[in-house]
Amino acid sequence: MSGVIFTVPDKCKRCYSCIRECPAKAIRVVNGQALILQDRCISCGNCVLVCSQHAKCIISNIEETRERVLSSIENERVAIVAPSFAASFPDNYEKIPAALKSLGFDTVVETAFGADLIGGDYIEAVMHSEIRPVISTACPAIFNYIQKYHQELVPNLATIVSPMIALGRYLKKEKGENTKIAFIGPCVAKKDEYTDEPVEGVIDSVLTFSELKEMLLEAHIVPEELETVPFDPPRAAMGKAFPLAGGLLKSTDLPGDVLDEEIIVVEGREKVLEIIDEIAANNINAKFVDILFCEGCISGPGIDSDLNYYSRREKVIEFIKKDLKQVDKKVWKTNIFNSRDIDFSRNFIRGSQRRPTPPDDKIAEILATIGIKEKKDELNCGACGYASCREFAIAIAKGLSEKEMCLPHLLDEIREAYDNLHETEAALHSAEKLASIGQLAAGVAHEINNPLGTIMVYAGILKKIADKKKIFDDITDDLDMIMGEANRCKTIVANLLNFARQGKLNVTSFDLIADIRNILKKMEVTGKLNGIMVDDELPCSGSMMIQGDKEQLEQVISNLLFNAVDAMQHAENKILRVGFEDSGENLKLFIADTGKGIEKENYNKVFTPFFTTKEPGKGTGLGLAISYGIIKMHKGDIGFQSEEGKGTEFFIRVPKRQFSNI
Repeated sequence: MSGVIFTVPDKCKRCYSCIRECPAKAIRVVNGQALILQDRCISCGNCVLVCSQHAKCIISNIEETRERVLSSIENERVAIVAPSFAASFPDNYEKIPAALKSLGFDTVVETAFGADLIGGDYIEAVMHSEIRPVISTACPAIFNYIQKYHQELVPNLATIVSPMIALGRYLKKEKGENTKIAFIGPCVAKKDEYTDEPVEGVIDSVLTFSELKEMLLEAHIVPEELETVPFDPPRAAMGKAFPLAGGLLKSTDLPGDVLDEEIIVVEGREKVLEIIDEIAANNINAKFVDILFCEGCISGPGIDSDLNYYSRREKVIEFIKKDLKQVDKKVWKTNIFNSRDIDFSRNFIRGSQRRPTPPDDKIAEILATIGIKEKKDELNCGACGYASCREFAIAIAKGLSEKEMCLPHLLDEIREAYDNLHETEAALHSAEKLASIGQLAAGVAHEINNPLGTIMVYAGILKKIADKKKIFDDITDDLDMIMGEANRCKTIVANLLNFARQGKLNVTSFDLIADIRNILKKMEVTGKLNGIMVDDELPCSGSMMIQGDKEQLEQVISNLLFNAVDAMQHAENKILRVGFEDSGENLKLFIADTGKGIEKENYNKVFTPFFTTKEPGKGTGLGLAISYGIIKMHKGDIGFQSEEGKGTEFFIRVPKRQFSNI
């Protein structure tokens, strides 16, 4: 089922307003996007009204109208207009018949005459039906809802077509079956109704008032500039009132006592759902329930008017009072009499879309995944779009929702992720300190290993002399201790180097670009990039696989990024640029800042251990020295270009492939 309403994914912002307002719960969230389940949708259009981001859109029938109706010049082209048009065109509604004829329609008729046509059928249904109550079927959203979610009430539906279909059947009888008819009104559900199998083929296309305005704009038709012409016959009488609550009844001439005591008029989503539940529970004894899903058709999603409800109502009433004076009552009665042989009945189809309620243990299991283990844990905040946590869990079990829609649960996950990022940041600082120890050990090792070697050599010589001449028996143990302790010192220095992993690479294959993006993301989340514009020149898609020590290369990149951010602490324009060049065998990464730059006299000191230009206490001077060693172990290069007052650009070049003998 294609449906008449769809979601524009890029505009959906996870507010879940549509879910809260959908009477059929026909919206499923997939990867954060609220998508419409067309089989469950009743085409009420309520989601269109409540979506502030305009992510819910109504399918357009403009091209279909042009191709199926307006292009059919060999047949009469008729536009039938819903009486709520006065609310959509409040300043120029008298010009609409002329505007439609300027678009190419031959005839423009009031859909309200269709309400007049079926008045007698409703009298028959109310006065003689054995089923109580009879439910009106002028609103397609209502019978869609009952067919899909209250099959037990299908027998209560009046087997009478809507005014749109009634007028369509009348016109095709009077003007011929080849007559092309386009309905124009405020109702989205009409786009669904006219293709219903029981009434298919009566109406050729359905437009909303919004679409009509679009067509007039495209055709450069300005209604105000046109002459005023009346609607074409047949003219409507009190059927003009059917877009208002209880308006359908005004065309039926039901006896007053019946109207007073045994008829209920209901409009608006919440009241509609309530009355249908009451009827299903056998709590309603009235003979007839007249239901409009919207607050009258004047509040339909396709009305396209800035007026409030009361101003719209006033405009429609103004039109009714003014236009009724132009209706010849005798001609109207003749037209009604001539329609006596037309069949205005239709049937309705049961097509339940209810999904079975999951067992309690399944619901409890789902609730536990969002941190709700007991009844007291339920917040029932409604942020997910459901009235309670239990309803939300049921929707998840039915495949209509996902647990990420739970805002409190999501905030807990974000808080946990934030804590993890803090731990990761602390771990990075610890890693830098450990690397400093390794660099220190590497520097000290050169100075210590030579004296240690001398000590061990001479201690060995003395021990050989003592063993040969057997004249130093009393110091042999001391010489053994000297050699043992010297060896232990060498082992300690070697262990320090291995601990800092400066003498060994753990080579694996990994995506370097993905790693860079992860580092940038961590910096952004932890606030390191606050006030800094990141000029990301990395590829938007694909990967860049290289072989190397993932942990150590991440350390190098982190060092360069943190240094770039620190260099821009006092800069006016803070721009961090990250880019790369792929030469085939090698990958070259650029990290540039707009900081203060490096003084020329310090160029030769940049990679020297313990050299730093940072403020006291903010740098050890080991980061670049460690980075230099790591890149060299990867058989790569590291360098920079700098200009005082404008910034610095560091680069690292590493081969994509490493070998086991490095």
